[in-house]
Amino acid sequence: METVDLLVIGGGINGAGIAQCAAAAGYRVMLLEKETIAAQTSANSSKLIHGGLRYLESGQLPLVRKSLADRKALLKLAPSLVYPIPFYIPVYENSRRSPWTIRAGLSLYAFLSEFDPLGQFKSIPSIHWSKIKGLKLHGLKAVYQYWDAQTDDQLLTQAVIKNARTLGLEVIEHAKCTSIAHKQRHCLVRYQHEAIEHEVEARAVVNAAGPWVNQVLETVSPPLSAEPIEWVQGSHLLLDIPANDGILYLESCFDKRVIFVMPWKGQTLIGTTEVPLTSLMAKPSVTPEETEYLLGIYHHYFSCFGDIAALKKRLIGSFCGVRVLPKQEGKAFDRPRDTIQKVQASHPNLLSLYGGKLTTYRTTASEVCEWLEGTIGKRQTLADFEKLFLD
Repeated sequence: METVDLLVIGGGINGAGIAQCAAAAGYRVMLLEKETIAAQTSANSSKLIHGGLRYLESGQLPLVRKSLADRKALLKLAPSLVYPIPFYIPVYENSRRSPWTIRAGLSLYAFLSEFDPLGQFKSIPSIHWSKIKGLKLHGLKAVYQYWDAQTDDQLLTQAVIKNARTLGLEVIEHAKCTSIAHKQRHCLVRYQHEAIEHEVEARAVVNAAGPWVNQVLETVSPPLSAEPIEWVQGSHLLLDIPANDGILYLESCFDKRVIFVMPWKGQTLIGTTEVPLTSLMAKPSVTPEETEYLLGIYHHYFSCFGDIAALKKRLIGSFCGVRVLPKQEGKAFDRPRDTIQKVQASHPNLLSLYGGKLTTYRTTASEVCEWLEGTIGKRQTLADFEKLFLD
């Protein structure tokens, strides 16, 4: 039977980051992924490494500060994968957020970035508004420009795994966890790979299965309670329309949400939605209602490209991912986005990860590795996680 210090279940960005951090700290790490690395949520995000400007509205200042610090780190450590990009916020006469509100938010954003060069923002003079190709100018009162970053989420996750492999990480794809028996000082994990049942003894287990986190917990013995969660689908549409040079941060004309209109592979990407799901039995797919919603917002601001029917003819791709939010009252848009790390006293060697953002995966990894050190002790460090370069 194989023995490891840490077994990570889930090959999305958080599982990958935790495995990389633990391997750098000298732990023997195995990662199980039931499909392939970055095949689900971590391939279907909005492709942004950002502080989360909109989270300021719900008072999530610690999350924004943490996200901005991680953005700075990734721009340094993964320059070929994470790159700065300008964001534009148009403010209209009937916008719910006034120019003063936007300016105040951007000022706080700059402060929380510790006045990083990318924390700078400015008001674009009206003479230059027409440079944003196709944007509705009628009723426009102000345009603000600030900075965040963009990435290919799947390539970033794969790069993290690639680096972790050089530090000794063992990755097994198409491996389904079938049982986790929590013993006094370790966990006995069974998984199925290529129709064969395998066993591994792990001194600690991290459940980073994303939307399937509670399904993994159902395999644990003795049984333990799970956090109540909600699955929320986020969809994106790709239009055959040449992209602007930056990202448009737009207020929905239907509700108080914001969406992004982004350049992606030379075309225009629109997203995202937030649709609660009741089941993960079927593969998530973009619904007709989501298509109408996103195209309706795009048409509101870019009517020069035709009506909804014309825009549908320009639709060349779509994708959607599922994220985990704490089950609470109110709309998904207003829910906290911080990661929940749950460890129960009855199962001290098992940590379950709920939620998590692409941007903050490094902070999450560091926090989980602190738990790992406190649970099973330190090892001889192999590399400095804070200096691991990704390509």
